Amino acid sequence: MSLAFVGRGSFLTLAMVMIAAVIIGGSGCINESTQPKFKPVAEVNNTAAVTEPAMSDSNPANEETPAATEKPGDKEVAVQAPAEAGKDHPFRRKLEAPDFPRGMEWINTRPLAKKDLKGKFVLLDFWTYCCINCMHILPELKKLEKQFPNELVVIGVHSAKFDTEKDKDNILAAVLRYEIQHPVVNDHEHAIWDTFGINSWPTALLIDPEGNAVWGRSGEFKVDDVAEVLKMAIPYYKEHKLLDDAKPFPLDLEAGKQAETPLRFPGKILADEKNGRLFISDSNHNRIVITDLDGKLLDVIGSGAIGAKDGSFAQAQFDHPQGCALQGNTLYIADTENHTLRKADLQEKTVVTIAGIGQQAKHAWPGLEEFRLTGALPERWAGPTKTTALNSPWDLWIHDKKLFIAMAGPHQIWVMPLDESEIGPYAGNGREDIVDGKLIPPTPYEGGFSSFAQPSGLTSDGKWLYVADSEGSSIRAVPFDRKQEVRTVVGSENLPGGRLFAFGDIDGPKETAKLQHALGVTYLDGKIYVTDTYNNKVKVVDAKTGETTTLAGTGKPGKTDEPAMFDEPAGIASVKGKLYIADTNNHLIRTIDLDSKKVGTLTISGLTPPGATKVTVDKKPSFKGALAEAAPAATLKADNGEIKVKVDLKYPVGWKINKLAPMSYWVDSAKPAGPVNRAAFGKKKLADPVATFDVILPVAGAGEDEISVSLNYYYCQDADEGVCKIGSVVFTLPLKIADDAKESTVTISHAIPE
Repeated sequence: MSLAFVGRGSFLTLAMVMIAAVIIGGSGCINESTQPKFKPVAEVNNTAAVTEPAMSDSNPANEETPAATEKPGDKEVAVQAPAEAGKDHPFRRKLEAPDFPRGMEWINTRPLAKKDLKGKFVLLDFWTYCCINCMHILPELKKLEKQFPNELVVIGVHSAKFDTEKDKDNILAAVLRYEIQHPVVNDHEHAIWDTFGINSWPTALLIDPEGNAVWGRSGEFKVDDVAEVLKMAIPYYKEHKLLDDAKPFPLDLEAGKQAETPLRFPGKILADEKNGRLFISDSNHNRIVITDLDGKLLDVIGSGAIGAKDGSFAQAQFDHPQGCALQGNTLYIADTENHTLRKADLQEKTVVTIAGIGQQAKHAWPGLEEFRLTGALPERWAGPTKTTALNSPWDLWIHDKKLFIAMAGPHQIWVMPLDESEIGPYAGNGREDIVDGKLIPPTPYEGGFSSFAQPSGLTSDGKWLYVADSEGSSIRAVPFDRKQEVRTVVGSENLPGGRLFAFGDIDGPKETAKLQHALGVTYLDGKIYVTDTYNNKVKVVDAKTGETTTLAGTGKPGKTDEPAMFDEPAGIASVKGKLYIADTNNHLIRTIDLDSKKVGTLTISGLTPPGATKVTVDKKPSFKGALAEAAPAATLKADNGEIKVKVDLKYPVGWKINKLAPMSYWVDSAKPAGPVNRAAFGKKKLADPVATFDVILPVAGAGEDEISVSLNYYYCQDADEGVCKIGSVVFTLPLKIADDAKESTVTISHAIPE
């Protein structure tokens, strides 16, 4: 593809017609100035019918409509109807696509031009990394890439909404965070966007192997929407030898170039003041890390593998979890990309799924299908927890035996009683906007009620639920008293239009203060502490007046404590005069002392990435046929940060150790993490063969763990130096590290058989 701006006018005209013809079928954010056209409740065959808000295409200016969310997959939105398979050209209309502008920044590949892609179908995905709808289609793109590995190349055209999203380093971090494995081009000035006549995120446009635009749609879609078009078209291009399907398109992925870190893109953090604990959503490691307030590792929930498996802490699987809430010994977890809520029993160390079906909800209203059929308004929009689909739950808060949920996908606040009897929307009419008003309408999407825009963080003073409403760069207040109305603490609710584009970095009174895509909030003594994510700052907002000031951060990305610098901080919690911040792109937990205003970095000793490579270049033997020794569980305390495991090999009478055979042992664990430092694992050589030796293990924090010590040993008869044997043993030792334990040493023994 040689995408210069040749023929831009004719292509733009047709592209706008093509996209405009299909725009109402999708779910996403539209970039225009007009208010959306909402279809009212209509009487159809004497039955009330509700249609999700449609997106307007009447005035393509550079603003976003307050409502750009629709039911995904509502309508077929091909830019043209494909011809019948096998008859002539599969697409009735096609238009030669222009080339990519030269000099653009690319990720996961070298700079590309049209000619490089000849013979492949190319799906252009116009996205921006803040957009929840764009996040929703990334799994669908991965399925497409897997289904058509040799025929299709997906190219992410990153056309930024927020200023900070224009920076290549920030886009690279998003590519790694969302685990994108296709080429991405930084369209920071919307050059490609404008050339193709795009006006909403996300939008997909299909280019055929000859370089022609042939199909497109705006909004969220499912894999089958595109797969059906490709399956119909591929035979024609193969028959005419136009398709290069011999091998996949070569890539240069960034994922393999990044160093492993103990935390990876941590999203949220919860402080438990009573028990002195932190619960850290280690989102891209798909687990919850538990530490004390000083960073001592206490436990890990989740194996690290992406999945939805319930079970023990070591077995449980998550998919990029975010916010947590604590009630007694029960930890509630927003399992965001599984679209579920999970519950961890901190005593039994088990995880179960309590809400959601594991698939993204198609709309914002439980019971909407029944309403469309009968026209009878339900008493409340709620459904059973196990059969009601959810849509990107992002944060949680408990108040008065109810779990409140920042449901980012449908732009609402949901609620679930802790008895898990039902779940449904509490506030928000489902339109993406910053609008104050009554909590929730009787009819879905009805105007005149509160609207939110990708709510992503929750906190409370006991009377109000404060919400980081990220896409509107606003802080909202939701009343627990249903008679009161939603209000905006600081943000864009008073603007006549463009409320989702009113962002900036301005301190001061409510009337002039501006944030940029704030993701986290925590309340303390009349103040709301905010992670002003895209401004790389922590700010303080007066809960009553909206007065806003910067507490820490220079505004530039970085990870120094002095001067204080952050890189897209997200989660935030307060406890004992200190703030704890999930500094997402730095893969760190940062702290701010509220008295001294000093910024620090929390060290989590002993935490390693899931499945981290052992610190050794040697390959561990299989120890096939080794005798298994299950040692009794031991409770130990650290002595100068270490515990000692004494290994005692008891030789049979008449036998002795072979002093000529080198001896070594292996230390490892089946558990992904624990108080024993995994960096000490691997092969260890003994200076001389001995029957008794010590294994020294560094530990950090308290909690349960399990280690194994595996070794081969060599022994000979006393009476005859020519008769020698080889034996193997694998010790398994359950451990509990506790400060009140009496011993710091344990002995494990093996009686060698004759």
